[in-house]
Amino acid sequence: MSVKNALANKAGAVQTSKEPKNMKDWIKVMEPEIKKALPSVITPERFTRMALSAISVNPALAECTPKSFMGALMNAAQLGLEPNTPLGQAYLIPYRNKGVPEVQFQLGYKGMIDLAHRSGEFTNIYAKEVYENDVFEYEFGLEPNLVHKPASNNRGNTIAYYAVFKLVNGGFGFEVMSKDDITNHARKYSQGFNSKYSPWSNNFDEMAKKTVLKKVLKYAPIKVEFVKQVTEDGSIKTEISENMTEIQDENVFEVEYEAVENSTVESEPDSQLEPTEF
Repeated sequence: MSVKNALANKAGAVQTSKEPKNMKDWIKVMEPEIKKALPSVITPERFTRMALSAISVNPALAECTPKSFMGALMNAAQLGLEPNTPLGQAYLIPYRNKGVPEVQFQLGYKGMIDLAHRSGEFTNIYAKEVYENDVFEYEFGLEPNLVHKPASNNRGNTIAYYAVFKLVNGGFGFEVMSKDDITNHARKYSQGFNSKYSPWSNNFDEMAKKTVLKKVLKYAPIKVEFVKQVTEDGSIKTEISENMTEIQDENVFEVEYEAVENSTVESEPDSQLEPTEF
């Protein structure tokens, strides 16, 4: 049952005197639907604590529609990621969607790494910052190569970011983006790039690494389930379901991923690697 229908049913049965007054009350009203949709490792009590903790970290969430807040929180719960914590796994971000304050779910860099490892397809996957005094060289072509030797001290300012993955079958790939490329990408595709609540404002390096990681993963032969999980990034959901990846994204801003340039994937001779679009 959707949050919208459940709330309508509740409103029909109990009129205004008992209407929820805050997010905790809304969670209580929706408890039967929440229990059905939660993964077994998360109890309704823990779900409530996650909700209250997220609002404590970012009070603007309490001003958003309860449906979008609980949809974003359920997204995080089903992915097994803690939102709005120092872990940097996921974020619940308040946005104005057609003028309505709603909550958008965003994956963090560490959350994406966690999901990648859980898929069982990677032996290694990471992203790094490059500083102006580091030794950093890379080349593409038939024999692509990447070398990064961090300076031992006085590394200088950040100039670029790169992401690398290695598959269990021996295939690998890497992607490099300059800091300017990252900033331009964020300004173009992130609605809240300049918002004080955006992780771009508070955790630029982590968001930059997530951006370059998403680019390189377009060329990895990843499973459909992992693709669905990554596609939840940047979504706004206003329903609760036992499978949140099947709920329509209500975000009116269409997220378009730029064409990937200067990406490379190498594999063992018998391996077939096909580009995958998120």
